[in-house]
Amino acid sequence: MARLLDLLRHFRTDNRASFVVMTAGLMTLMIGCAGLAVDLGTIFADRRKTQSTADLAAIVAAANLNNAVNAATATVVQNKYPASAVVKVETGTYTANGAIAPQARFVTPAVGTANAVRVTLNTQTPLFFARYLTGQRSFTIKATAVASTTAAASFSIGSRLLSVNGGALNALLSSLLGTSISLSVMDYNSLISTKIDALDFLQALATRVNLTVGTYDTLLKANIKVGDIIAAALSTQQSTNGASAATTALSSISQAVASSPAKLVTGKLIDLGPFANLTVGQKPQIGANVSIFDLINAVAQISNGTHQVATNIDLNLPGLAQVAVYVTIGERPVGSSWVQFGTQGVSLHTAQTRLLVLVKVLGTGSVSLIKLPIYVEVASATATLNAVSCGRPDISTSQVTLGVTPGIVDAWIGDVGVAEMNDFTRKPNPPPVKLVDLGNLLTIRALAHVGIGNTTPTSVNFSYSDIQAGIKKTVTTSNFLSSLVGNLLGDLDLKIYLLEVPLTLLDTVLSGVLNLVKGILIGVTAPLDQVLSNLLSTLGIGIGQVDTSVMGIRCDGAVLVS
Repeated sequence: MARLLDLLRHFRTDNRASFVVMTAGLMTLMIGCAGLAVDLGTIFADRRKTQSTADLAAIVAAANLNNAVNAATATVVQNKYPASAVVKVETGTYTANGAIAPQARFVTPAVGTANAVRVTLNTQTPLFFARYLTGQRSFTIKATAVASTTAAASFSIGSRLLSVNGGALNALLSSLLGTSISLSVMDYNSLISTKIDALDFLQALATRVNLTVGTYDTLLKANIKVGDIIAAALSTQQSTNGASAATTALSSISQAVASSPAKLVTGKLIDLGPFANLTVGQKPQIGANVSIFDLINAVAQISNGTHQVATNIDLNLPGLAQVAVYVTIGERPVGSSWVQFGTQGVSLHTAQTRLLVLVKVLGTGSVSLIKLPIYVEVASATATLNAVSCGRPDISTSQVTLGVTPGIVDAWIGDVGVAEMNDFTRKPNPPPVKLVDLGNLLTIRALAHVGIGNTTPTSVNFSYSDIQAGIKKTVTTSNFLSSLVGNLLGDLDLKIYLLEVPLTLLDTVLSGVLNLVKGILIGVTAPLDQVLSNLLSTLGIGIGQVDTSVMGIRCDGAVLVS
């Protein structure tokens, strides 16, 4: 018995076998950890592969926005995943704006035209050792990727000048800018042919008004003096092209407007669209070379706003004694500018313009002078960026398509007063106007009206070579009136009035006077057409026409953005 007790006591105190027990327990734990490590390693490797596949699927889908689902699915299958791994393919709009939280930059459904795709994948990774702990045979991996593509263009609308008349330009620009400008035809031709980059101009303007910190958006929202804008254009011209005839002409204009109180919001001049959030000084991979004259013309019209322009112009045309001009330029539609950067769907609009030309026509015999008022109203014309076709890999095959709608035109010979010119809420409906005073309380009055009806947009294609050359293209309404004055005079209703009462029974003498007046007016149809052509061209307007040009194109391949 004592011996048994000694053995038990010795066994209780003997710890020589503890290491074996601990080793067995630790080995079991290590084997379990190794098994988990294998499963975790597999999960991490498969996660990288799934994310890479999602990234690639998003890029391919973004490059094929019209067939995004099929493109993404095909990419996933090619990477050895089943098509069922594609959970969702969403097209939307991606905005590259640092001021927007990363997770909010992609919006679906698209705002306007889609430019990005978000692909979501779910894949399954088999579990080996971990299945005994989790009870699951596989682990689900979710991956999301967003890719976007850029197809953008810069384009302009209006601003035409097919022929130069120095006198008309000096008179109208002087009135629009509220100063005195005296340039020669050669000066104007140099301004027309010289171009500067729109982004270089904006940078020079930012420097001049001390807005070099922040984004272009701040500059575009600023209300800046016309003097600073013209001075910035001069600075850009000098740094780009050096001293030239355009430098001298632009310097004269800059000096003339230096003290002008007129201002304009820069965004009404140039709209950078998706590039407005770039830091001042940065330049996107898209340019816009603008004619200096077009820039000055746009500045003059926009800064003038709804103010009326009144001036006399001596055009030295046969049969015309005097030409007085009244012009009212309405506000452009909200958000529209003269130059637009953007993607498919963005639009530009010209301002509604009213023109009243008071012409004194030299007569003959009993009708020595005819006072002829011609009123023309041109509604806003529109150009929309319908498509940007990017040629890859040969960019020279790229092209841009605009949808262009010329402005509606109303023209009258009637008693339209200067006071009616500023009221853009309604169209004039004038009574007959007195053309000739015959004496003895007798007068000849006339009324005529012609119009160009509404039109649907016309597609205008610009090839890459057109864009590089800065070619302007003109869209004309299908029912364009080749001679507005001729049609007005053809519609002219002439009557002789005694006091304010029309005389319906006319003797041979009175009938002869009416025929004399008609003959005199028909004889000056060509000079009157030239008057309107010069004035409207100076203002950047064509009767029943609109001019457009595409100045730059940017085609980026699809890139991963998140």
